[in-house]
Amino acid sequence: MGDHTAPLRAPAGTHDVLWPESARWERLVAEFARRARLAGFGLVLNPMFEDAQLFRRGIGDESDVVRKEMYEFTDRGGRDVALRPEGTASVVRAFVQHHPPVPWKAWYLTPAFRYERPQAGRYKQHHQLGVEVLGTDDPDVDVEVVTLAADLYGWLGLRQVDLALNSMGCGECRSVYVAALVTYLEDHASELCDEHRDRFRVNPLRVLDCKRPECRAVTEHAPRITDYLDEACAAHLDRVRAGLEELGVAYRLEPRLVRGLDYYTRTTFEFAATSLSSAQNAIGGGGRYDGLAEAIGGSSSPGIGFGIGIERLLLACDAEGVFALDPPLPDAFVVDVTDGTAARALCGELRRAGLGAVRAYDGRSLKSQLKQADRSGARYALIVGAEELATQIVTARPLRHEGPQEAVPRASVVDWLAQRSTAQTKEGQ
Repeated sequence: MGDHTAPLRAPAGTHDVLWPESARWERLVAEFARRARLAGFGLVLNPMFEDAQLFRRGIGDESDVVRKEMYEFTDRGGRDVALRPEGTASVVRAFVQHHPPVPWKAWYLTPAFRYERPQAGRYKQHHQLGVEVLGTDDPDVDVEVVTLAADLYGWLGLRQVDLALNSMGCGECRSVYVAALVTYLEDHASELCDEHRDRFRVNPLRVLDCKRPECRAVTEHAPRITDYLDEACAAHLDRVRAGLEELGVAYRLEPRLVRGLDYYTRTTFEFAATSLSSAQNAIGGGGRYDGLAEAIGGSSSPGIGFGIGIERLLLACDAEGVFALDPPLPDAFVVDVTDGTAARALCGELRRAGLGAVRAYDGRSLKSQLKQADRSGARYALIVGAEELATQIVTARPLRHEGPQEAVPRASVVDWLAQRSTAQTKEGQ
């Protein structure tokens, strides 16, 4: 039996994000939400688990995500459910179920679950930011979606980012291409990796996504899907490329890019951080999925979106030495050496006025509280002792800059601190 006295730990392949590291997450999510809102996207919240058939029908039974990585189980009601392995299928399911007006533009923040060997920045539970647009097949929407992600990376300060772009075509032109690809792979089957040597006929497009050297060498000279696009799909890709070029979004055409999910049609794209190991450097990607709504039981409705892995993205920021966000510091640390009542009241007033205020607890000494105040990073220590309490003043001691202590009337403390906080923020202190 296990040792019931041993401290429990997070499950293997998961991690905790603690303060102050979580401050970067807050800032990243807030900026993403701001940019999404400016582009007309609204937040959507979905369940973390769904009917497993959603992912089987949407992502594809033969995809690695469903075959190897999905957390699937039978609940106590006998229902076959699965934890979300990615964000898109759930958003599309919500669209099909609730029939919002189109074009429907949604953004999300979600944990995603993959039973796989943990990698750099990718855990069995990781977190994704994403957007989806449903109800239009206009290629200008593709440009808008790709640009939203590219501009976020630019805001973070990332410079070593490679954008790969491809078109998966539509069902008609892709079937012609797949036939040509199978013929080519049959001639080179003995050169493929162990997995795809036997399975390439089941889903030949997966071979293009394989990162093993054997398959990469074979597919280097394989037929290119961009040579098999019909007139409409080729025009769609041309419009997307023209839009990205007009907006200054650098990209390269990569005909082998298939993104590992069966639902993609036409535009597919992937951002890679070249500062990270090439095997684990994808920091975001997505594409168009014009048949997904229909595949899960809805009426035909085109769509496009992307997902960004937060953990991997922050690793890329660390590799380039950008977005090293300092957590926000409190404006004041209230030192109360009476009975704590003054600290309780003053902190409440300051916080309601939009000022950061923290305090000590447990009746600590003046010396102990001042040490804690200094460690907190607060700009000022606001000291209340017996004398201050009797004369209705607060002693304000600067902690981050030189200057004398001031005796501030208790009734004026909030305004006094607000004025100095505003002035110091403008000065960049």
